[in-house]
Amino acid sequence: MATLLESNKTKIAKRVIEVFEFFDETNAKATVMDIVRRYRRPQSSTSELLASLVEMGLLYKDARSRSYSPTPRLATLGTAAQPEIIRDGRLFAFMDRLAFSTRHAVALFGMIGTHAQIFRWSPGSDDATRDLGCGASQPLSASAAGLLLLSTYSNDHAGRMLWRLNAEAPDGAKFNPAELRDRVADYRRQGHATGAAGFVPAVRLTATLLPCTTHERPLALGVFHPDAAAVDTDALVATLGRGIAQCASPEEETGALAAAGPFMMAVAG
Repeated sequence: MATLLESNKTKIAKRVIEVFEFFDETNAKATVMDIVRRYRRPQSSTSELLASLVEMGLLYKDARSRSYSPTPRLATLGTAAQPEIIRDGRLFAFMDRLAFSTRHAVALFGMIGTHAQIFRWSPGSDDATRDLGCGASQPLSASAAGLLLLSTYSNDHAGRMLWRLNAEAPDGAKFNPAELRDRVADYRRQGHATGAAGFVPAVRLTATLLPCTTHERPLALGVFHPDAAAVDTDALVATLGRGIAQCASPEEETGALAAAGPFMMAVAG
């Protein structure tokens, strides 16, 4: 019975997050049926959930259109406890502008247990990543972002995690822990990584670590680019580094999007 109750609690939490993640630049409002069709949920329980979120002050309800939209309270949940580079909104704005300018998806990655998860997603215009979004996760060993996050641990700790991941991996996903440990060591020295995206096939990822204090969990910012795309990864790393530095130093007058210059030139070339 305890397991069943815990499972039900997990389902409820998941459905709440689904509602919040529905809203974006193209979906500023939602009806009950929008949520039902997107996530294939029962209509009656979805109506009750949205009504509860209205009572809590997290959603507005338009009586005429019977649609719902987020309130400022939803936008501020958890914001105060985030690192300044996220709290002030500059990093997310940089991600959106970079994705728009380069036409490649940009993602903010974090570490949840033994997985790398997409915490924030700025979609690009290429089709290769159209099915990805916030919440997608892969084992740390499966992507360049995961290995880069793993590089924030000591060599011994990272090695133990890789052995564990390999032991738990299905037969078709086994790997050589020693080889990946060496790659993690390289990423640790560099502070950035380029390799298989892991989340989708035939796509590579170039990512760099965000600066953090000893009390903050590691985060990485990365750009997805198809294998066939002619990308100067050195220029892309420089773009990410300059953009992150400018987001972390708001007193600088130079716009963060100017950091995209080297990468845009590399793509155009």
